[in-house]
Amino acid sequence: MDRERIGVHRRGRKPDLMLRRRLIGLIWTLTFGGLQWRIAGWLSGVPFTTLHSSFARWTRLGLWRRLGQRLAFDWRLACGDEVLPSAVVTDSRSLRSAPTAWVRGIDGGKLVKGVKLFAVCDKHGSLLDLELHPANTDDRAGVLPMLPRLAALGFEGDLLGDSGFKGAPFAAAALEHDIHVSVSPGGTREGRFLPNGIRWVVERLFAWLSRYRRLNVVYDRAGDLFAGHIWIAMTSIIARRLVAQTQVQ
Repeated sequence: MDRERIGVHRRGRKPDLMLRRRLIGLIWTLTFGGLQWRIAGWLSGVPFTTLHSSFARWTRLGLWRRLGQRLAFDWRLACGDEVLPSAVVTDSRSLRSAPTAWVRGIDGGKLVKGVKLFAVCDKHGSLLDLELHPANTDDRAGVLPMLPRLAALGFEGDLLGDSGFKGAPFAAAALEHDIHVSVSPGGTREGRFLPNGIRWVVERLFAWLSRYRRLNVVYDRAGDLFAGHIWIAMTSIIARRLVAQTQVQ
């Protein structure tokens, strides 16, 4: 934030570091507890416009996304792995959304009316990229926009997924970015989950994210704002890992 002059300040004045710290703490509380923005501003004494506009500005500058990806790579180095993974796992999760959300769709298989979250993570369950679409979006169409962004990060390897990612056109589109699609069955006909290889780590990632109340039902009026909450939750998860490892050492 200091290097990029991202903070709460007016032109010609130094940034208020104490106010910035309070805002970051309030934003994390909103993500974890699901409190309403106006109530959080009323309880903390921070104006609602200052709180929400700061969060929206930091989100649209890509601060939360870059911070989450950087911590994911730091955790890989702390575990003794290379910075870039050789294989990533992808899957989707349907979330209920309020009528005021930016988009709504119906997932006929899970009977959920809302938004579908597409996530890509490494073997440690660290989020690398995400996409948000209506709940009736096909899995391949939801993951397709993430392929060039993964290639921009420098990833070249295997993309592991369930049977929803079958198909020669999707495999050919991934191969253009030197990404090889590997499909394995996600469960039985009775609906029982089959943990195959490291593909189960994305299911654990969704379980971690479900602990943050604001991520279970979508209320945001813009998709990038909801994605910002997801990156904040992932930053909180990985930061606790790094702190715990530092304390042990």
